[in-house]
Amino acid sequence: MNSPIIFVAGHNGMVGSAIIRELKARNFDKILTKTREQLDLYDQHAVSAFFKSHRIQQVYLAAAKVGGIAANNNFPADFILQNLQIQNNVISAANNYGVEKLIFLGSSCIYPKISPQPIKEEYLLTGALEPTNEPYAIAKIAGIKLCESINRQFNRDYRSLMPTNLYGPGDNYHPENSHVIPALLRRFHEAKINNLPEVKIWGTGTPRREFLHVQDLAKAAVHVMNLPKPRLSTITSTGQIHINVGYGMDITIADLANKIAEIVEYSGEISFDVSKPDGTPQKLLDITKIKSTGWVPQINLKEGLIETYQNFKETYRATQ
Repeated sequence: MNSPIIFVAGHNGMVGSAIIRELKARNFDKILTKTREQLDLYDQHAVSAFFKSHRIQQVYLAAAKVGGIAANNNFPADFILQNLQIQNNVISAANNYGVEKLIFLGSSCIYPKISPQPIKEEYLLTGALEPTNEPYAIAKIAGIKLCESINRQFNRDYRSLMPTNLYGPGDNYHPENSHVIPALLRRFHEAKINNLPEVKIWGTGTPRREFLHVQDLAKAAVHVMNLPKPRLSTITSTGQIHINVGYGMDITIADLANKIAEIVEYSGEISFDVSKPDGTPQKLLDITKIKSTGWVPQINLKEGLIETYQNFKETYRATQ
């Protein structure tokens, strides 16, 4: 195989590092990466100069500002502005300097707060977004539409994947700004080592969430990047290029908390702070389209959580 020159934006993040692992496992050996210090993706001129100086053939756009409910609530301007800056700079520079293929990674929060379940790709822009992460969602919707528009105007082959909630090695375990799985892993772990009698969880515990291991997403990204265009065109259209990537099953936050407590071996009480927001009541993606191309998730939630907890403990020890 004549390996293309590939740029993975955001290679140090959870998603980007998983994509790097998957590319190497499949013997792609011409992979470009740049740290934040080497290339500031917020700097339009620097990004343009980088693309101009390399003959990049494929881009995986895994760089983004991400966070949980608290982070989205507290920093809404950062989430919309910084994500727009990153994706506009990378996607426009890729187009300007002849990159034919690109994968844009979005999020399931692009869909309306109240959607029929499971959520199909065509439900995009059919209703109001969930208020707590609306700025982030709007940025991601803009990214999808930018890729669609470039494809139409410049005949590029830019593709979009919309993953469900992700977890796995390399996640952000920040005590306030992390997503639900890393946040719960940290809280139950600290409660265990400090012998705390109770762990309190935001919300009622009744919302249902779907979780996908990041390595399954990485496999999906490389799979979709390398799908022949005629095959891809059977599940996408000019005005709808995005494809859902999920696990196909969901779980209540309460059941997730109990599962994590069991893995961490925390034996105290679990309670729920009903004064805190629940977010969307259910977000289960319809993954019929991507499964029809031959991709299926391979890592079940329990084994994925066990691996992620081991990664957390290594990360946590390193910060003590």
